[in-house]
Amino acid sequence: MRKLILVIALLISGLFPAGSLHAQNRNQQQPLTRILFVFDASFSMYGRWQTGMKMDIAKRLFVQFLDSLQGTPNLELGLRCYGHQYSLQPQRNCEDSKLEVPIGKPNVAIPAMKKRMESIVPKGTTPIAYTLEQCGNDFPSDNVNSRNIIILITDGIEECGGDPCAVSLALQSKGIVLKPFVLGIGLEGNFESLNCVGKMYDISSEATFTQVLNIVVSQALNNTTCQVNLLNNQGKPLETDVAMTFYDQTTGVIRYSYMHTMNHRGVPDTVILDPLSTYKLVVHTIPAQVKENIVITPGIHNIIALDAPQGFLNLQVAGTNNYTRLQAIVRKSGDMNTLVTQDFGSKQKYIVGKYDLEILTLPRIYMKGVSIAQSSTTDILIPQAGTVSIFKPAEGTGQVFLEEKNTLTWVCNLDDKRTNENLTLQPGNYRVIFRTKAAKETIYTKEQKFKVEPGGAVTVKLY
Repeated sequence: MRKLILVIALLISGLFPAGSLHAQNRNQQQPLTRILFVFDASFSMYGRWQTGMKMDIAKRLFVQFLDSLQGTPNLELGLRCYGHQYSLQPQRNCEDSKLEVPIGKPNVAIPAMKKRMESIVPKGTTPIAYTLEQCGNDFPSDNVNSRNIIILITDGIEECGGDPCAVSLALQSKGIVLKPFVLGIGLEGNFESLNCVGKMYDISSEATFTQVLNIVVSQALNNTTCQVNLLNNQGKPLETDVAMTFYDQTTGVIRYSYMHTMNHRGVPDTVILDPLSTYKLVVHTIPAQVKENIVITPGIHNIIALDAPQGFLNLQVAGTNNYTRLQAIVRKSGDMNTLVTQDFGSKQKYIVGKYDLEILTLPRIYMKGVSIAQSSTTDILIPQAGTVSIFKPAEGTGQVFLEEKNTLTWVCNLDDKRTNENLTLQPGNYRVIFRTKAAKETIYTKEQKFKVEPGGAVTVKLY
């Protein structure tokens, strides 16, 4: 049975190179990190690897590294083992998995873990999917904002027909754990089936243990700095003052939301990201700009760049705005999907490009292909509206039409239960057609023309 010893525990053996844990993000409170080590104690751990038996090597390195975790702030540890309670004969037990040391403070958990590892003997099968599922219940549900991490230590693949990848994805999607670590010792055979469980490391020799463990521990215990460069159309990171959201690319879970900011030096400010996830970044410009499959490199300052050139659209009414609230529907040019509705009297940022406007006046005003240019303002000025007071002899049905070039274009319907009403209309020539509810013959239709001037007031009497 080809298996990979996910010597996750080992990672921590090189935990504190030059005090890196304390040096990183000095000014930011380190979040509580809970690490659950999942140790493979199945029968195949009797196999040999380099200088000895897999189980002996894994135990020795695991116990050595545990000592380096003593005194680590904001850290809790636990241990779950599988394949160690039941023998393969007369038949394998696919629920052979047990939380041996509950998650707790290092000064309590580490001695308990070391003592328990002394008596662990390989016996049974490899129920990875079932074990991962049980791990979801091992982390305390105390509403503490913690980073829950599984470090799987195994030398084999699933042997009980389960789907470890689906279980891992479900745990991540529910926000129970971050992406697990899977470390392999002396990998042989096909282990692609575990690539989707978590971030996998191939430890090819005992000599590389410490190096790999330092890398993994750095990722498990520390966040990483990053800046987002929002580029204008000259490729300069000068765009800012917009919200941005980081999603987990695999699960779709929201991980972080920030308001993009320029710092006191005039460059994009630094944010903190967990390097364990692959991200999708959505910058909430209009329309939104998206960058997918962002991988954060631990231990360095990462720069994420995406194009977000913007200009302004300024909507104004000539003279006095006598609308209670006037808005324009803004769409990308040629696209009927609404981006936003923008109020008149306001100035709004948009990504550089062409847009179609539908202004909600009576009658509607349509503007096609309005251009927004980098760092400039496009002004839209519409005429001041007029007011029309329509008086009816009785309740009835009526409609208002705009009259242009001997053609009537519908504007609105009148309220058939009111005998007078006020309308705010754009300048132009109009015609109202009306019949009272009591009139049962078409010949009693009333028709009247009227003209609206900018800022003017018109009275229309239909009797």
